[in-house]
Parts: sequence; structure tokens; C-alpha cells
Amino acid sequence: MTDRLHRFDALDNFRDYGDYASAAGRRIAGGRLFRSAHHARASEADLERLAGLNLAAVVDLRRPGERRDQPSRRPPGFAGQVIESTHDDGGEAPHITFLKTADLTIDAGRRFMTDTYRELAFDPAHIDLFSRYFRAVGEADGPVLIHCAAGKDRTGLLAALTHHLLGVHRDDMVEDYLLTNAAVDLAGRAPGIARQLETMTGRPVAHDAVVAFLGVEPVYLETAMGEIAARHGSVESYLEEALGVDATLRDRIGERLTA
Repeated sequence: MTDRLHRFDALDNFRDYGDYASAAGRRIAGGRLFRSAHHARASEADLERLAGLNLAAVVDLRRPGERRDQPSRRPPGFAGQVIESTHDDGGEAPHITFLKTADLTIDAGRRFMTDTYRELAFDPAHIDLFSRYFRAVGEADGPVLIHCAAGKDRTGLLAALTHHLLGVHRDDMVEDYLLTNAAVDLAGRAPGIARQLETMTGRPVAHDAVVAFLGVEPVYLETAMGEIAARHGSVESYLEEALGVDATLRDRIGERLTA
């Protein structure tokens, strides 16, 4: 198991996505960029460990409704910046709608996730949050943590965009993305999730389909990056045109994070 993974009592998929070789022979510092799933179930010990990281900013990529259903726990006296979305469409999360209305098979789950990733970078809430995140990374005097619900899709894409910006090799970017499959006990979680889905839908769900739905695959990230390039000409153009990451901010982020 990689030492990038940080074990908490009830904080899932927590890991460092720094400490990779970047452009021009430089390296992203470790202990500056963290990613995880939501913090609603964090134990007191988890909160103490979080406090020890001295986070300068937390970026919560969830919808307002998700945050209401599972409000974050933070260390007492937490003084870091909290970046959240106010874009609330009033509806349920798309993956919940899918799970309620479609039969969850491995192929159906993959099609849904691929279609989701095709649009992920262009959702107005994500554009707003991603933009604010990059500004925070360029300005924050300390570590930044990003998370969504499971810490794998919205979080995974934003981490990958950060790696691209800093010149991380594509192989390392994909390897980091795929660490969700090692960080989370997918097979162990699947039976409980399957029971919840059967209760919610009245339909049995295959174990293998749940495992596949809970994990990530390279094609998802490749789809997102390919669609970004198709619509903007390149990932660099998307970062500048959609997210406002111009040369000045790019250089500032590089100066803060790499050596």
C-alpha cells in the first residue's frame, strides 16, 4: 500500500496528491495537496489529525443538498478558508437518479460514468469551484484539501487538472487517479451498498456491478480530458478560458508548490 494514503477512522479515500515529478526537473512538494471523501462521519481522532495538517483551505465540491444531507465536521476553531458552491439545482445528484431508475450492471454503470465525465468539467458549479480552488492554491499559505462525496470523480478530475497544470507526467496523473481503487475497500463496501440500493429500488444488484460503480477506470479520466481538449483546443486553454488560470497564476502556483 502506498504511503500516499492516510488512514483515518471514518474519513475515506484520504491521500496526498503532491510529491510527483513536475515540469523542468522540479517536484511538487508533499504535504501541500490533499484529497478525500466527505467529512461528515469524521471521529474526534480524525478531527485531531486534520487539525495537525494545518490546512489553509478546504474545497468542498459537493452540491448544497449533499452538504445539507451530510454536513462536514471540522476541527474546533478551524480558521482555514472554506470554498463551497451555492449553485443548487434543487434536484438530487445525477448518480442517485441513475441508481433509482436504471438497472445497475457493469456496462450500464460504465456508460453512466463515462457520460458523466464527458460533462464534468463544464458544469457551472464545477467551473466556479475549480476556478476558486486554483486561486486558493496560488494564494494559500499552507496545505489545501479538496473533497466531494466519495473523493473519486469531481475530486479526481480537479486533482488531474492540477497535475496537468504543473507538468506531471500523464502516467503519474492516471496512477494517482486510480489510487481510489486501492484506498477504498470496494469489495468490502459493496454488500452494504447493494442492500441500500435494493431497499431504495426494490431490485437486487450484482456485487460486481456495485464494485465497478464504486471504483474508477482510466477511460473516465481520458474521456474528461478528451472532451476538454475538444471544446477548448487544449487543457491549457480550458484552464485559462474557463477557469481563469492565466500565466501569472500558473507561475504563482508553480512557485508555491514545486521545488
